[in-house]
Amino acid sequence: MLELIDLTRRFGDVVALDGVSFEIAEGEMVGFVGPNGAGKTTAMRIALGVLEADRGEVRWRGKAVDAGVRRRFGYMPEERGLYQKMHVLDQLVYLARLHGLSPQDARGSAERALHVLGVADRVRDRVEALSLGNQQRVQLAAALVHRPEVLVLDEPFAGLDPVGADVLAGVLREQAAAGVPVVFSSHQLDLVERLCESVALIHKGRIVARGRIGDLRATDPRRLVRVEVAAAAPENWYARLSGVRVVDLVSDGAILELSNSIREADVLDAARAAGDVRHFSIVRPSLSDMFRRAVQA
Repeated sequence: MLELIDLTRRFGDVVALDGVSFEIAEGEMVGFVGPNGAGKTTAMRIALGVLEADRGEVRWRGKAVDAGVRRRFGYMPEERGLYQKMHVLDQLVYLARLHGLSPQDARGSAERALHVLGVADRVRDRVEALSLGNQQRVQLAAALVHRPEVLVLDEPFAGLDPVGADVLAGVLREQAAAGVPVVFSSHQLDLVERLCESVALIHKGRIVARGRIGDLRATDPRRLVRVEVAAAAPENWYARLSGVRVVDLVSDGAILELSNSIREADVLDAARAAGDVRHFSIVRPSLSDMFRRAVQA
């Protein structure tokens, strides 16, 4: 288990982290989400030893993390750090050697990582000749090339097209299935919700929610419904209902939050009176909804 325990870090008068604690079990994939400037990158840099905490510690399998242990971690920084003039394969072999692999193992591992990430045909290209998306894939290969025991990835999906995102998602699932703890930050909350069972939500340097997404969703007291009525229906027909608040607008309808004074059946009856009901369903709060509520509390 990778543990971040009571991490605190200040930059002058700015408190970047204020007692941040959470853990990632072996084989677990955790989404680390929060607004820009919330402290995600600072926490990840401390976990990898790029920064020092003012207080707190990082532990792996119950022991404090030192430089030797960190060599077995895979890290992808938000600011990409590839050598632009180096050939792709040479760069990965070099990085694998820095992590202690033999020349033969380093080359074999680099070739496998590039194949898995779909850039095996670019091994002799310089990094600067690649598209931004392919540079991103190579950067991800750099985090994987030494077969890490832990993966810490800062915005790994940024810049990837849908196909690239699917490839990376598959790689991360395989790593977690092999027992590797995976934590990654992302602003693509729908993707986090699809990939991760657990999340840690950080806001203004503090963890404001942590746990399995299903458990967090179960604590949300709101009653939400999605209603879509044929376009011929009167606009904003739901505005006449008491005890109803519009949460979001969707095609031909809205997602509505219901108070205790109104039943789902009452809303459905009103929708039928307004026109042809094309869709009516109970809505589970999304990760985006939970995120908004957490940061606005």
